[in-house]
Amino acid sequence: MGQKKNPRRVAVSQAMAKARMIRTSPQKLNLVAQMIRGMKVEKAMAELQFSRKRVAQDVKKVLESAVANAENNHSLDIDALVIDQAFVGKNIVLKRWKPRARGRVGKILKPFSEITIVVKEIEEAA
Repeated sequence: MGQKKNPRRVAVSQAMAKARMIRTSPQKLNLVAQMIRGMKVEKAMAELQFSRKRVAQDVKKVLESAVANAENNHSLDIDALVIDQAFVGKNIVLKRWKPRARGRVGKILKPFSEITIVVKEIEEAA
């Protein structure tokens, strides 16, 4: 019996990786995702390696995972990979407070976000 096999979420020439619960706001994470969209994988790795943004290291881990998925699970050529999509989503928000003067409260929001990276294999134009 068993369960039927789930259909693929991406095309045959694509691979995907996702990271959840990244401790930064989606707006800040999207700046890094915007930086690498449409790039070849090796150039994007170099950009993330030398980026001054703290969250760039988390994005680099997700990109490495997507490349590993492409190579091991889908038998794609890693030299011909391009970042097809990199999109960011909201996750939970921890709500904290800080006491202020005259019995008031200052609200502190600690947002989490998630990123999904889809890489695809392109044919090299000879």
